[in-house]
Amino acid sequence: MTTWKRDMVKTERGEFELFTKGDGPPVCITHHYSEFNETGDYFADAFTETHQVFLVNLREAGRSPKADQPYQLSMLETVFDLEAVREALGYAMWGFAGHSTGGMLGVIYGIHFSASLAFNVIVSAAAREYMTFSKDCIYHSGHPKFQRMQDLIEALKRQDLSSDEREALKKERTKLSLYAPEKYEEIFSRNIDKKMSAARMNFFSRELHIYDVTRKLCLIQTPTLILCGRHDVQCPLNYSEEMQEGIQGSELVIFEESNHYPFLEEAEKFTEAIQRFFEKIY
Repeated sequence: MTTWKRDMVKTERGEFELFTKGDGPPVCITHHYSEFNETGDYFADAFTETHQVFLVNLREAGRSPKADQPYQLSMLETVFDLEAVREALGYAMWGFAGHSTGGMLGVIYGIHFSASLAFNVIVSAAAREYMTFSKDCIYHSGHPKFQRMQDLIEALKRQDLSSDEREALKKERTKLSLYAPEKYEEIFSRNIDKKMSAARMNFFSRELHIYDVTRKLCLIQTPTLILCGRHDVQCPLNYSEEMQEGIQGSELVIFEESNHYPFLEEAEKFTEAIQRFFEKIY
């Protein structure tokens, strides 16, 4: 498996670390609190056959800038950072694709900078806080696996974990969000190793409680594809349906045998869905 090429890009907002792979039209991919490296990312790999992918480490992740002020870790400020990266790379437009909290960034990006986006792919995400009103969400206190998920998230923030301990915790956490957890080894078989930015995760856990941009979805003017697993326990399906209703001209694809990772759980169908979308817009 070809590794990703690491680069540092100087922008007016700091010097950001990113990893590139693939050929074709440019697409930016990131996650709100993941820390990437040369091994890449499972979600991003779904786009490298058709696009040149820029996998971006956000502020406080990898070698990207630190935050001088807490607000710099917000979703809006993060989108400003991504715009600075796009401009520094010299693109008038690029695509964006995001999974989970990466998809939430895609929503914010589309609302404020549709003119910069050739397309927007939003996977397993939401346009508002998804815990309080949905017992189908594993982050709702009424969900039977709520406490175990919280314990795992807190444990993964520790800096003193051995690599084996960290891997075991990540594996258990991920299994909670799979339609068929017994397929974990088959699904996650590649040598991809990424970390979590505790600073970004901690800020997000607070910002999420006031996150609601549903009334601004009408401002998204770029071609938008929304994808979600029928059994998603992190961002339940009704939140994707809500986004599809709010974003004019958007398309929703539902994966019947997927939880939070349709690009892995039903990889072939996922690839077909995004390729159909790209055929329409190119």
